[in-house]
Amino acid sequence: MRLIGLPSHRGRGTSPRGRLFFAVTLLAAAAGCDKAPPPASAPPPSEVEVITVVATNVPVYEEWIGSLDGSTNAQIRAQVSGYLVAQKYKEGGFVHQGDLLFQIDKRVFKAALNQAQAQLDVALAQLRKTELDTNRLTPLAKQNAISQEELDDAVQANLAAKANVEAAKANLAQSQLNLEFTDVRSLIDGIAGTAQAQIGDLVGPSSGVLTTVSTVDPIRAYFNIREQSYLAFCRQFTNAEERRAYRSGMELQLILSDGSPYALPGTWFFTSRQVDVNTGTLQIAALFPNPDNILRPGQYAHVRAKTETRRDAILVPQRAVTELQGSYQVAVVDDTNTAHLKTVQVGRQIGNDWLIEKGVEPGDRVVVEGTQKVRSGTVVVPRPYAPEAKKP
Repeated sequence: MRLIGLPSHRGRGTSPRGRLFFAVTLLAAAAGCDKAPPPASAPPPSEVEVITVVATNVPVYEEWIGSLDGSTNAQIRAQVSGYLVAQKYKEGGFVHQGDLLFQIDKRVFKAALNQAQAQLDVALAQLRKTELDTNRLTPLAKQNAISQEELDDAVQANLAAKANVEAAKANLAQSQLNLEFTDVRSLIDGIAGTAQAQIGDLVGPSSGVLTTVSTVDPIRAYFNIREQSYLAFCRQFTNAEERRAYRSGMELQLILSDGSPYALPGTWFFTSRQVDVNTGTLQIAALFPNPDNILRPGQYAHVRAKTETRRDAILVPQRAVTELQGSYQVAVVDDTNTAHLKTVQVGRQIGNDWLIEKGVEPGDRVVVEGTQKVRSGTVVVPRPYAPEAKKP
């Protein structure tokens, strides 16, 4: 039988030594084909970073979006009609109660005041005449020198004269008040807004707001809380007195629109009387001191407050929790360094951590770094978790 790939024994130039070389080569190749390949080595266990879960008391904070407004916003209007002749305040400046803001032309009101004074003088003169008539006729009527009817007429005229005097005094007081109303003054301390009327405008009670003065120290922060949060807060206390005491001692923090915290804490001011039927929220008002007038009405801010303290709560870093189709999982390493995937129920976020409601017990070792390398049942090499801030 002839071997394929080897030269024939009958070929030219094939010596005994050559035939021996090819035979040895063929035997070596056959021996190499019979050897099995060496088995592949198993990959080493993956290194992961874990934390040991402990139960602790955790303060729970809530944060709401709010808007600021003056604790009092006085809309300044003209109480008498006339032409605006002067503006006496600086827009955006601070004004005190009683400071002059605008002036209305006084000439018409001074004339009305003089006329009212004259009417009072006439009424007083008439009163003096009727009093003299009454005093003179009274003894004559007793002596039957005049009829009783004449005395009665004198008495009634005297009473009418007294009424005219009172009416004239009221008219004079009203004229004096109208003259004072030509000086439009601030009714509160606060920051005055932009003037809505210009010099030369005809203003009056129906002409609209001239300006607005807002008291901003303290300033109010309005925000809305969910009905569920309100009910959860109420369930923490047994009666209204305990809730009131807790609210009065609660410190509120204001986070400004640039993310910076406001330095001074605020206090709970009031809770609205009803839940909004459209949004299912309840309006809350808080007061924040504002001595430097930094805070202004219309600003948006976040209001933050500690609403409760969770006893024996379990926290794990957010990066240790994996979300998959609405469910949450963590990887737990047992005493044999075997990883297991557990489904957990998460609560609210506390900083960079999740509050775990169910699924993890104190003492469990939870994988924080390397969760993508972990499969249920795989053996891992656990190392203590070092947060990024502590890593070199």
